[in-house]
Amino acid sequence: MGLLSDPNRRKALTNLLTRLNTPICIVCYLAAIVWFMGLAFEPFTLRTYMSENAMGSTMVEERFSSGERALSLAKEFDAHKRKAGGMPVEWLVKAMQARGLEVFTQSFSRKLPFPDENKERYMVGGRNVYGILRAARAPRTEALVITAPCSPGNSNNQAVGLLLALAQYFRNQIYWAKDIIFLVNEHDLIGMQAWLEGYHHTNITGMEYSPLQGRAGSIQAALALELSGDVITSLDLILEGLNGQLPNLDLTNLFYAFCQKLGALCTIQGKLQRNDWDTAEGYTHAAQTMMLMVLKQACGRSWGDHGLFLRYHIEAASIRGINSFRHYKTDATTIGRLVFPSSPGMLTVLTPVVISHLTGVALYLLPVHLQEMAVEHFPVSETEAVVLTAIAIYTAGLALPHNTQRLLSGEGTEQGWKVLKLTALLYLAVLLGCTALINFSLGFILAVTLVPITASITPHMPKALCALAMVLLSPAFTILYCVFIYQELIEAPVSVGEGWMLFLSVISQGILDHALYGSLVYPLLALFIYPCWLMFWNILFWN
Repeated sequence: MGLLSDPNRRKALTNLLTRLNTPICIVCYLAAIVWFMGLAFEPFTLRTYMSENAMGSTMVEERFSSGERALSLAKEFDAHKRKAGGMPVEWLVKAMQARGLEVFTQSFSRKLPFPDENKERYMVGGRNVYGILRAARAPRTEALVITAPCSPGNSNNQAVGLLLALAQYFRNQIYWAKDIIFLVNEHDLIGMQAWLEGYHHTNITGMEYSPLQGRAGSIQAALALELSGDVITSLDLILEGLNGQLPNLDLTNLFYAFCQKLGALCTIQGKLQRNDWDTAEGYTHAAQTMMLMVLKQACGRSWGDHGLFLRYHIEAASIRGINSFRHYKTDATTIGRLVFPSSPGMLTVLTPVVISHLTGVALYLLPVHLQEMAVEHFPVSETEAVVLTAIAIYTAGLALPHNTQRLLSGEGTEQGWKVLKLTALLYLAVLLGCTALINFSLGFILAVTLVPITASITPHMPKALCALAMVLLSPAFTILYCVFIYQELIEAPVSVGEGWMLFLSVISQGILDHALYGSLVYPLLALFIYPCWLMFWNILFWN
């Protein structure tokens, strides 16, 4: 402060800065350039990551398997496009209606201020076709858009085929919470602008268009497909929108993470990421990629149909298939698995849950109902028949197909057992909490034996050792331990044989007490605790 308050010193400082003005400006300018180019140096940048857990690629399973169907639809679309001499509107309407969509069309026209010599057009008119897949179990307040432009010639036929195949696949996903709009637009950005203006009831470009007859919820995200070959070598992610706008980084990272997960090559600006960032070649490659994006953003144009969505604060990107004749190939099935992946099918979780509980119902009902049959065929009394039938059903539950989810929904998945375990743990917590309210001691004993093994069980643990531990901590063995502990506490220890006979007696008494007095212990164990334990048994042997 003394330097600035002293007139003589202040004048000297001013003279110094004036004399060094030019060198200082040059140094600052060069420092800014160097710092900006340093953004291409990997240690100065963050790797792809998820700032929202809900967008993590590990939260979903990719099950799309209709690649061949997509290619077949692409050929049909190409044939009808050639026959119609343009966009086959009627065929698209029928194709979407056949897939259970609510289908609508929109006509539009636009007179350009001067002829577009690149695409040889001046007066532009066309129609958009879109179908809406309504959310079956949600208030329909939000929507997603998948779009594929109808391009002239052979361009983008595969994208339209994939879009229709995805519509068929999405139709079976009844638990999704958003409407999905499948849009085929004519005349690329002009058709897309007409549709967006009609959807949002705006007219900012002087476009003439018919009002949209069908609408969905507020659009949250959009994905534009550009595929012009049956097989591609990489997927280029296009982000640059109108006036240099970019989508949320999470959308970019999400798609890149899916590509890594499925082993598909993902490029940005047509370039693969390199790992040799500490070499001159690696840095040059990264700098080229960065500068390409800078130039595309600076030009202010939209580099894909997605770019017009950004104006309406809708996160969007375009996926462009590239065939550079590398040895690595990606087919339509993989691309379909990359686009709006599904959560683990409900049957994956529902099947083991249902089968486990059906086993519990059998354990509850059959011992009493089958006693006469057992007495007729085996030299046992009625009581022995009831008890032995209960033990037989209990043991048979262990011999059920370990991967019961495969009976209805194909082979198990890594995500599937995690969802099943989450379901089983929540179920067990509710059971133990409710049991403790009715009978705290019973709830405590069950918690002591069940919680450690159920909380730690995974399919990746040693099968034999963990199976033995689970059996030794199962509800039946818990009853057996209680018999021996009780005898020790009353100072009347018993041998193994005597303890086994007491164990059989406890089972028969439990069934009788329920039938005579309404005791809840036996139905609780048979209908709830044992089925819950079987769900964890399925998790251990998940394939």
